[in-house]
Amino acid sequence: MDVMSNSIPLDVAAAEDHLMRFLSVEGVTGQEANIAAAVSDALKKVGVPESAIRFDEANKRIPLPTETGNLIVDLPGTRPGPRLLFSTHLDTVPLCAGAKPRREGDRIVSDGTTALGGDARTGVAVLVVVAETLIKNKLPHPPITLLFTVREESGLHGARELNPADLGGAVMCINVDGQMASDLIIGAVGQENWEAEITGRASHAGVAPEKGISATMVGAMALAEARRAGWFGKVVKSDGRGTSNVGIFGGKDNKPAGDATNVVTDYAFIKGEARSPESTFATKIAKGYEEAFIKAQSEVTDDAGDTAELKFSHVTSYPPFELGKDTPIVQRATKALKTLGIEPVLVFSNGGLDANWLDKHGVPTITIGSGQAEIHTIKEYVSLPEFEKGCRIGVLMATLDD
Repeated sequence: MDVMSNSIPLDVAAAEDHLMRFLSVEGVTGQEANIAAAVSDALKKVGVPESAIRFDEANKRIPLPTETGNLIVDLPGTRPGPRLLFSTHLDTVPLCAGAKPRREGDRIVSDGTTALGGDARTGVAVLVVVAETLIKNKLPHPPITLLFTVREESGLHGARELNPADLGGAVMCINVDGQMASDLIIGAVGQENWEAEITGRASHAGVAPEKGISATMVGAMALAEARRAGWFGKVVKSDGRGTSNVGIFGGKDNKPAGDATNVVTDYAFIKGEARSPESTFATKIAKGYEEAFIKAQSEVTDDAGDTAELKFSHVTSYPPFELGKDTPIVQRATKALKTLGIEPVLVFSNGGLDANWLDKHGVPTITIGSGQAEIHTIKEYVSLPEFEKGCRIGVLMATLDD
């Protein structure tokens, strides 16, 4: 029996049309107003009343300029049951600006000059398709909330600043933001961001270098010490594991740390990250860097023995989480995939997802795939067979008996 084609009354052509439309609307992170409007229009056209579509005020709480809040849609249930949440994110990475999607066989690709935006416009399309399929076919379902977040790509801000009360008491969530339909992401690492600000002392590098304190040298020695102590890259210690990276080494306002070779550099700014399945260990990695900077600070002095000023800070970017196999949402997703003839693969992600914050907000969240591939590159594409599977999984997740 062809389970995939017969079990769900899916209009595949309409689903692909939604996807092509959403891929063609620009909406890089922080600039989601246009794509939010396109989604709202699509939902109204498939029968969602305008009164069910609203925006929260998360953008007023996000510390970066953000055009609009999260888009939230409430679908009343046609049968009793606990409320389900479906989520995805509206924004794309800046490399997607100006994308021109086109179909090439069973893929959608860009013109090769930009990324495509399948991350996560495939998810945006899946949520609209779920709403359309439920309404068009009058499929019985419990109350459902659709959540389209902003600024996921620049720090998971929309999900982080979400007010859980806006989710209507949802008890579980299906987040659509992945590639393979068979992959069920049941957990992800947490991330700690750290930064070091080093203020040294300028002096003429040829005439009196001994009177200067090189901020560049403090930073370089600190990073070398962090690597020597095992805190850089892949981190494996007796009490935990994780990863770390140094991302920015420069000066003020995105300028170089120094602007001349004949001046001892008086300022440097360094920023990095630490990730781990355990939040306490991510913090420990960040503190490992702090100890390395303090050591380097003490070793770089001027002729009077003075050292540079060091300001080191670290803050949680997002918390880790992991769902057990017996969690209701994992069981529901597993049942849906097996019903469609797909053997589920449980995955723990090394990258952060909106699911990290949704779980923190009290809604256990699993992330499913719907065809996005080679994301954040000009080689990005969408696999239409995987997208179709994602749509079917979404509809089945919405309609399964509790």
